Amino acid sequence: MRAAFYSRFGPAADVIELGEVGTPQPAPGEVRVKVQFSGVNPSDAKARSGTRPGVTKPPYDRVIPHSDGSGLIDAVGDGVDAARVGQPVWIWNGAWQRADGTAAEYICLPAAQAVALPDGIDPQIGAALGIPGLTAAQTVFGGGDVTGQTLLVSGGAGAVGHNAVQLAKWGGARVFATCSKSSMDRVHGAGADAVFNYSDPDLAAKINDASGGIDRAIEVEFGINAALLGDVMKPLGTIAAYGSGKDMTPALPFGAFLFKALKLDITLIYLLPQDQRDQIIARLHSALTEGALNPTIDMVYPLEDCAKAHEAVMTPGRAGAVLLKI
Repeated sequence: MRAAFYSRFGPAADVIELGEVGTPQPAPGEVRVKVQFSGVNPSDAKARSGTRPGVTKPPYDRVIPHSDGSGLIDAVGDGVDAARVGQPVWIWNGAWQRADGTAAEYICLPAAQAVALPDGIDPQIGAALGIPGLTAAQTVFGGGDVTGQTLLVSGGAGAVGHNAVQLAKWGGARVFATCSKSSMDRVHGAGADAVFNYSDPDLAAKINDASGGIDRAIEVEFGINAALLGDVMKPLGTIAAYGSGKDMTPALPFGAFLFKALKLDITLIYLLPQDQRDQIIARLHSALTEGALNPTIDMVYPLEDCAKAHEAVMTPGRAGAVLLKI
């Protein structure tokens, strides 16, 4: 089968190769998916670049990247219902702690990681549900229902943030969001009640005036926004943080957090326990089938342009997910 892969860290154009590798066969409890679309995420590009502290080489001799994807089950291993053959599915954790992800014509993985795609949902959308969809749903609903709550979504134009705005609105929350000035109309269109330019020097005051305080914050850049959150959160509020790329060792304004008794809920969607994942998948599917969630796709590249896709997913200003068409 054809696959994109790398065997060393470095710039995408230097290390990603396209070639023929052996077609995998499903082990007991596994399914094989003929991949239609592979979802490319910033975490994939970061893993390939080798920028993580203390990691000097890839964990496997050859890495086929990408955790997200969609396709059709074409074979099953022992213990898996043969009726699943032909089923359209979307994939989560394809490359998480595994050598072979979705940037290939086929992938074998545990049956639970190939989720039946709801009827009528485009497989491109399915390939964007794994990391950006589940992260958005978990950060919004990980503490339970949000009906009547006031939520703040940081980076509301990003793939996760844009989904989170839609999901929070669908869940009955008042939704406020931050983004760049150029993206404000798009975030309004996703359902935000008010949108703020994250570069505004009076951002905290404007959020407080408009919202009266935030019950739950969906945070993509915890480090640089920690002080802001200390100002705008209500007492007993929760900060659901899923990123802090611009400041990985933040100075915590502990006094502000302490005297509001704020909770910090850090989400790494790869580690979500199965029972919680099942609940979040059910939320995602309900929002999709009700037409309340429409994940946006920014760019679709052919498999041979995997390196370009890695560069695109790390380029600021994109409006949605980046996919490979297999």
